[in-house]
Amino acid sequence: MDHYVGLDVSLKQTSICVVNQVASVVREGVVDSEPEAIAAFVRSKAPGAIRIGLETGPTATWLWTELKQLGLPVICIDARHAKAVLKMQINKSDRNDAAGIARIMQTGWFKEVRVKDLDSHSLRALLTSRALLVKIKRDVENQIRGLLKNVGLVIGRAKFNVFAVRAEELIADRPELIAVVGPLLKARQAIEQQTDDLDRKVLKLARHDAQARRFMTVPGVGPITALCFKATIDDPTRFKRSRSVGAYVGAEGLGDEARQA
Repeated sequence: MDHYVGLDVSLKQTSICVVNQVASVVREGVVDSEPEAIAAFVRSKAPGAIRIGLETGPTATWLWTELKQLGLPVICIDARHAKAVLKMQINKSDRNDAAGIARIMQTGWFKEVRVKDLDSHSLRALLTSRALLVKIKRDVENQIRGLLKNVGLVIGRAKFNVFAVRAEELIADRPELIAVVGPLLKARQAIEQQTDDLDRKVLKLARHDAQARRFMTVPGVGPITALCFKATIDDPTRFKRSRSVGAYVGAEGLGDEARQA
């Protein structure tokens, strides 16, 4: 008998529903949100599973990857599309949502979401962390500038180490400002060191990546933009036409990590 499985995933537990070819519920259950536990339930209760569906979410990439490696026919669907179907149910619950996803799998009325591999997610995480540190550093600098302007002191245009030197000169004979601005300067220095460490990691990755090196042959494209583009596209073979890439990047965007390169 053909089976179709729906997974309603939360951080701790996952509700599972199995339906047959006529959308009748065959099995239901709740297991820990671990790939092995989910796989064990499906293999024991739905050995003939044709499709196993889960929605996009915080743990979707990890679960989808692990379940695929375990040999299960798992499919990730857009949570917004699923919501349009699930909201038609009378009672909203994890159990009913799992049943709804299972019936979506049975009818085939869904659009599969492309799940990027873990390497692309790791690379994007590195670039996002760097972008966050750059933003925090800029916010700290703006805070320092604002505090000094309130007492008539202007740092002016200053980049890199010049900013800290100029700020220290302005507050040198002002104990009350040292108590306020001093901790911010130390925090800025620590953030700058961590940013430099990530910059070195990014540069090393770009140097050892053939695709990134090719991207960097384009004028104005550096290691951060090259790696961000690669992480965004992931597998280029999923695009039937090259012009589709522009529409995809326009919809998803390269993110702050590329803009702050």
